[in-house]
Amino acid sequence: MYYNNIPIYDYILVAIIGLIVGNWTAWLNLRLPEGKKAFSKEYFSELKKGIPGMYIFMIITAASYVFLFYHYGVSKESLSDNFDLIKFMFLIPTLILTFVIDLRTRLIPNRLTLSIFEAGILITFIYGITNVNMAQDMILGMLVGVGMFLLITLIGFGIFGKEAMGWGDIKFMGAIGLFYGLSSTVEITLLSFAVAAVLSIAIVMYRQLILKKKDEYVAFGPFLSVSAFACIFIEQGLILSTFLNICKYLSNFIMVLIK
Repeated sequence: MYYNNIPIYDYILVAIIGLIVGNWTAWLNLRLPEGKKAFSKEYFSELKKGIPGMYIFMIITAASYVFLFYHYGVSKESLSDNFDLIKFMFLIPTLILTFVIDLRTRLIPNRLTLSIFEAGILITFIYGITNVNMAQDMILGMLVGVGMFLLITLIGFGIFGKEAMGWGDIKFMGAIGLFYGLSSTVEITLLSFAVAAVLSIAIVMYRQLILKKKDEYVAFGPFLSVSAFACIFIEQGLILSTFLNICKYLSNFIMVLIK
């Protein structure tokens, strides 16, 4: 039996891989924030006791892998045709970790960012063997990701006297820029600010009205990871064109009001 020209048992295999990776992701969620080693004999003892949130991590990762497999398909003719599938299978668990850890601790561990960067450099090199233009685009994605968020941070510091973005966000954007390239990195940035503009207000209000807390700081890493995850499946250029159309309509509306 086939689905989208792919045998059902292939989906089952991918789901099992996702469950295994999700289990390891739950383990890393405990270890990385504390700066502990990812590979340790303690894993097996913790597994017996039950790693917190283990099944949630496993289900989300497995579902993401199956959807990724369906979206990109698989080519049995050439390994290079599956590069996008392979790189995003690596990236998805790191995005999940970024979301959870930054939301919980307000920090993106350097070890996590460095791992994404190292994998991105390797993937860029592999792409460069067959397509130099693709490799150049991925490097531009890294430079633009760092550049945009560094500029926002400097402007925020100049105006408000404090950093508008954490250094963890800057490093994270540079690392994932290697996976997405120039255009998609810009789209991730636009989408993350759009999502943040809506949800940040709700989060702050919830803290002040329900939890009675005056803390207005909202970690930006979760918005970046959600936007990066969405851009894996959204057609490239769609977010940018939508943003430009919105700007166009707003400009026309303002011109009508002025007249």
